[in-house]
Amino acid sequence: MLKITWHEGEPPKWMEVRQVYAIAFDEKGRVYLKVKYKNGKVVYGMFGGTPEHFDRDRIDTLKREFIEEANTTLKEPIYLVGHQVIEGDGDRPPYAQLRMLAVVDQIGEKLPDPDNSEVYGRIFVSPKKAIQLLNWKDTGKKQIIAAYRMLKQKFKMKTTDFNDELV
Repeated sequence: MLKITWHEGEPPKWMEVRQVYAIAFDEKGRVYLKVKYKNGKVVYGMFGGTPEHFDRDRIDTLKREFIEEANTTLKEPIYLVGHQVIEGDGDRPPYAQLRMLAVVDQIGEKLPDPDNSEVYGRIFVSPKKAIQLLNWKDTGKKQIIAAYRMLKQKFKMKTTDFNDELV
């Protein structure tokens, strides 16, 4: 059975990082979510993906994935928020999914993801609504709260507007 646990900070050095995702915000403090349709239902998620051999580092992976999936650039710097440990994924040893903090820079027109030709919807929502839409229970709540706290500390942002906005 798949077991997912949330941890703030870096994963252990010995643990493989198989995915890099960002909890991305706009300058109003709203969370940037991916919207896709699966089996006739709306599913919300974060943008990000798998490190490739040609990526220089985690930040490079994240930037590439945001361009591929959302045609969106990110402002620097990008800070680490934490990681999920995934256990029980077939015969794979435990691995990490990184969660980074990012601030959205520019959003281009919607384009197909080169990996699967899917065109994703994009929406900005309040942190509270992101917790509900992601529906990741306590694990998701801890991630969004940690990212929002870090957003306010590291970027000195004053959040002002939590109105939803499709982009």
